[in-house]
Amino acid sequence: MDSFSDQRRKRNHLSPPLFLSFSILLSLFLFLNHFHYSFHSPTSHSLLISTPLRLHRRILFPHHVLLTLANPHHTLPPPTQLQCLFYTPLNHLHVQPVLSTDRFDQFRSIVRCPLPATSSNFSAVYLRRRGDPGGGTLVALDNQTVLSWNNLAYEAELDGDTAVVFVKGLNLRPHRISDPTRFQCHFGLTGSQNAAFSITTKAVTVAQEVVRCSLPHSIKNYHDKAEEISQITVTVSHEVMPSVARVDGYTARNNGGARKNKHELCACTMVWNQARALREWVMYHSWLGVERWFVYDNNSDADDGIDGVVKDLDAKGYNVSRVTWPWIKTQEAGFSHCALKAKEHCNWVAFFDVDEFFHFPNELGDRKNALRSVVSNLSSSNSVAEIRTECRSFGPSGLRTHPKRGVSLGYTCRVRSSERHKSIVRPEMIDASLLNVVHHFELREGYGHRNIGEGSMVVNHYKYQVWESFKAKFHRRAATYVVDWHEDLCRGSKDRVPGLGTQAVEPANWRFRFCEVWDTGLRDFLLSNFAHPVTGLMPWETSNERED
Repeated sequence: MDSFSDQRRKRNHLSPPLFLSFSILLSLFLFLNHFHYSFHSPTSHSLLISTPLRLHRRILFPHHVLLTLANPHHTLPPPTQLQCLFYTPLNHLHVQPVLSTDRFDQFRSIVRCPLPATSSNFSAVYLRRRGDPGGGTLVALDNQTVLSWNNLAYEAELDGDTAVVFVKGLNLRPHRISDPTRFQCHFGLTGSQNAAFSITTKAVTVAQEVVRCSLPHSIKNYHDKAEEISQITVTVSHEVMPSVARVDGYTARNNGGARKNKHELCACTMVWNQARALREWVMYHSWLGVERWFVYDNNSDADDGIDGVVKDLDAKGYNVSRVTWPWIKTQEAGFSHCALKAKEHCNWVAFFDVDEFFHFPNELGDRKNALRSVVSNLSSSNSVAEIRTECRSFGPSGLRTHPKRGVSLGYTCRVRSSERHKSIVRPEMIDASLLNVVHHFELREGYGHRNIGEGSMVVNHYKYQVWESFKAKFHRRAATYVVDWHEDLCRGSKDRVPGLGTQAVEPANWRFRFCEVWDTGLRDFLLSNFAHPVTGLMPWETSNERED
């Protein structure tokens, strides 16, 4: 029950129902917002008079500042045409290049600005066009506050009659479901200040960085109006936490029931500067039966080219969607978010990385759609909601440079023992808490998992690649509860690589490490079944990528 309902009963003779007032306020807010975009007057601080941008929020990360811009009707200039302006408390100016720009959602764009190396103390950050001598900014300011990434509600998704909020800074115990009675969700209008959060509901489930709350009736009334819903901000906890999380995603699953003709098998992954790996990974697993792809882009640099690769794959019919996910060290939360988004589209979702390839080592017949057949055979089960597959970790295999023909053909030597597992899950059967530890999810009561033996199916994990590629892991780890390798902590963790310290310095004989068993099974299969009969090229290769 909404927390304001008791007050409503007590004061019914004095005021209209609060949900009606909130709805009227929302409508008025939208009208004024539309008026701003249509009739914005130029100011001395706005260079884009015809296309005004509103700087909505600034979020401080360890190495960069993320700017969110409210510009639903316009596209940002490319990063090469922009500069970040950092002002110190003494009004000294530091000019930085823009790392990347992106479309965040239907109503917002984002810009990433690297922190100045010479000063970490700044009072403001703005944007300008590169080379502009006047120093004017491109934006009209909504809010001067710089928010800390360590304490922030950053995403929200609607799921049925609940709102799922993703929050950094709750400091809950990892890998466990927490007590929801300690938490509440607070809903208010985007852009409103001070008393911004006017409706409160109770939390239903809480785990790690994910809080699920009941949805206020006043928001349910707007279920078919995407723009109105997107103007509502939500935050959590017994004390109101800063928030950039807008309510979003009230789609067909909420008012039309389950989607008909779902894809049998989808895949979800999170990437950072791994565009060159996508074509091989998507094309091979599409052949195995994956029908829909959710690629969570975790701050790839502008020169990575991932947007172009995804658009090219999608144009070729691979049904790939890139999701802008600028939140660092949130892989578990990202996978929970993906499970929500995929639920209306997919019966099964595989959660695995772009350096991991499913392989059927003893399958002698036609392997086309083999992975989809595995999940299809279990779709009618009343007890199995997750399939777990062991991983085999491959090493550099003697190579000095990245294999141009792809990792599945280049890396052929691995460690003997299997490590961990990867999972394919039925999103409808995931526990309401969305709790996961990257490799698997908490399932609803009554459902369990099935292990697939290595003789039937295995994941080739091209984990220890040539040093040129592998050293990127020192930048940061994607998982929330894994220590970054440059920190001198958790030396005994299984996530750390044996023999590596805290610096990205190539160890002696790196290219010959992690090589106990030569395993050419997948490579041999691909060369026999995927190579073009005349050119010998793989589907993901171009002629100029072919190794000498």
